[in-house]
Amino acid sequence: MPQQEPAQQPVTELDARYSSALNTRPGAGEVVATDWADARRELGAAEIFWLSTVRPDGRLHVTPLIAAWHEGVLYFSTGPDEQKAKNLAHDPHCALTTGGNSLTEGLDLVIEGTAERVADPAVLEEVITAYEAKYGAHITSPQGTFHGIGDAVRKGDVLVFAVAPSTAYGFGRDDGVYTHTRWSF
Repeated sequence: MPQQEPAQQPVTELDARYSSALNTRPGAGEVVATDWADARRELGAAEIFWLSTVRPDGRLHVTPLIAAWHEGVLYFSTGPDEQKAKNLAHDPHCALTTGGNSLTEGLDLVIEGTAERVADPAVLEEVITAYEAKYGAHITSPQGTFHGIGDAVRKGDVLVFAVAPSTAYGFGRDDGVYTHTRWSF
């Protein structure tokens, strides 16, 4: 079972090499690292994530998916015969990324960790509840894109993986201020 939300905050570092105040307006203030609480809020709100895994032959595989941040862990699901499931069976190290496409605003996040398959029925029910709360009608409505995923998880037709961050990165953009934050767990 992956670690739960850490009792203490991760070590937070601003990488000044990649952080800059491009806007030199008066009173702009010092460039500071992004707070982990802000990153957690973004992880909770993000609808699409990109999962990066490595194929057995060493080639990369990147694919979009939905995921839910719950108690300090990112959860996602996949079919047992999908490429990402095969890759994770070979090498569980992965990265999940999310963010926006704007040059001037937003926070891009990269979560690195080890994907662990979730089999505990109680945890699976928590993940289903987190998915339903986050994605609403996309999961709960018969017309929803992911309708039936809860039952598929319960029957074992869909695998659920948990990724507790080992390292995370935040790339912030706010009105000409660019930040590169690293969180170590």
